Amino acid sequence: MFKTTLTALAVFSTGMLTAHTANYVPGELIVKLKDGTKGFSANQLQAFGAEKAEQLRVRSGNFFKIKTDQNSVRGSIANFNSLPEVEYAEPNFIYSVVELNPFDALLNSTNDPKFNELWGLENTGDNDPTGMSDGVAGADVDAVRAWDISKGSRDVKIAVIDTGVDYNHPDLAANMWTNEAEANGEAGVDDDGNGFVDDIYGYDFAYNDGDPMDRQSHGTHCAGTIAAVHDNNEGVAGVMAEAQIVAVKFLSDSGSGTTADAIEAIDYATNLDVDIMSNSWGGGGFSQALADAITRAEEKGIYFVAAAGNSAVNNDQRPHYPSSYANENIVAVAAHNIRDNLASFSCYGADSVDIAAPGRNTMSTIPDGGYASKSGTSMATPHVSGVLGLLVAHEGRVSVSEMKERLLATSDPAPAYRRKMVSGGRVNAYNLLTDTRPDRPEEPDPNAWVEVDLPEPFESAHPYGNGETVEQRYDFEGAKYVRVVIEKYDIESRYDNLYVINPDSSSVVETVTGAGENYKTDYVTGDSVLLRFNSDRSVTRWGYKVSKVEVIYE
Repeated sequence: MFKTTLTALAVFSTGMLTAHTANYVPGELIVKLKDGTKGFSANQLQAFGAEKAEQLRVRSGNFFKIKTDQNSVRGSIANFNSLPEVEYAEPNFIYSVVELNPFDALLNSTNDPKFNELWGLENTGDNDPTGMSDGVAGADVDAVRAWDISKGSRDVKIAVIDTGVDYNHPDLAANMWTNEAEANGEAGVDDDGNGFVDDIYGYDFAYNDGDPMDRQSHGTHCAGTIAAVHDNNEGVAGVMAEAQIVAVKFLSDSGSGTTADAIEAIDYATNLDVDIMSNSWGGGGFSQALADAITRAEEKGIYFVAAAGNSAVNNDQRPHYPSSYANENIVAVAAHNIRDNLASFSCYGADSVDIAAPGRNTMSTIPDGGYASKSGTSMATPHVSGVLGLLVAHEGRVSVSEMKERLLATSDPAPAYRRKMVSGGRVNAYNLLTDTRPDRPEEPDPNAWVEVDLPEPFESAHPYGNGETVEQRYDFEGAKYVRVVIEKYDIESRYDNLYVINPDSSSVVETVTGAGENYKTDYVTGDSVLLRFNSDRSVTRWGYKVSKVEVIYE
């Protein structure tokens, strides 16, 4: 797909600003007419500069996809926004899957059970499917205990809005939603009169047909994490043993899609009255049209679970859409790894990201009966979708506000997630079903910090070397909390990192990268702190210097 880039794009209808690069389809706009506008046709839109105007299949509101001059998108938006009949006009943004391909590890299809590789469901500490990492036992969604209460239900309907789903996969076929009117009707006919022909398992908005088959693998992988069939000797198991997966395809076979297709996909799932929408995709700038589509789902009480993104940035400062919209029904999901740390790639945000879930080296289904390990907040998102599905199966759909409050309050708090997300914890299915609310850690008194000089500074050479791993532990007898004061750091952003670690739990409390001065890190609970520095094998910069910490004593 061709694309154009807007940097620091001001969203013309709202004045909101995104500080990152947003890609959109060249020469295409989304135009929404004001409610009550009558007699305003595609032909009239063409008279105002549209080369082509296509009305979108949205039940609530009058939306058009406009093709215009590729060299004057801003001018075209201003032109359409000046019309009294137009509520807003905006670019047709591009979204993509939120998956990290470098971590994929393809396995051959097998009938042998792979449950022992599903560390996200039951973390034994040594069941990373790639064999690359030792884990922290119990750092999972607590699925096995939750299954004593509920394993799911065919009454729960979950839309996987993605690249499609391989509805013939032996681990998914029994848990696919089926539109019986279309399945038993006449091919090429809209048998149920919903405006979509032959939508037996869902619909394909990327290619505008009734076959949402996945030819990319991302959507099938997400579906397997939610509800791969249990106890069928076919590989993996989902968070839910039973559910109805609705395949809603709007991302193409290359893994990208547009605002126009996204809002049609969301409205399709809304009109089916699904319980949950699972959204492992993101990109683009702020879109009022997309936010409105999510609001229509919210008004029907549908939960919208969304990936927080893989760019390792603070979403409070640099929003990631759709996870950063303010809708109450959105659950923004970060990824954690088998070691109970925030995954190195995961976005975070104390105000804009809600909860963490397993998202590194996740084994699940892929098309043609296969299985693969993938990484990304894309993989964390369906874990949360499945956990919420267990709640709906157990109690029915609770209100959006109750769901959100309960999900966050029942999460497992851990130092790695503190101040990185609203909950400060990772999702726990058993706690959610039983409404068990772990104690949240006490916050230190901000006026009690005492500055302490290190007996030996933690400092690099200037510049530091390639491929370095250096660490030093510091102990402070009688300390209750310790935080690090970094006098100066100038290291290659994202590729070279200074870690603040709790040595008692091996949890990474904070990862520092880039450049800064006199920076005070998050705190370690206890009387010790471990500092570790890693550099890659390419670019080196000035380095770092730590000569002081701040301590609160018992």
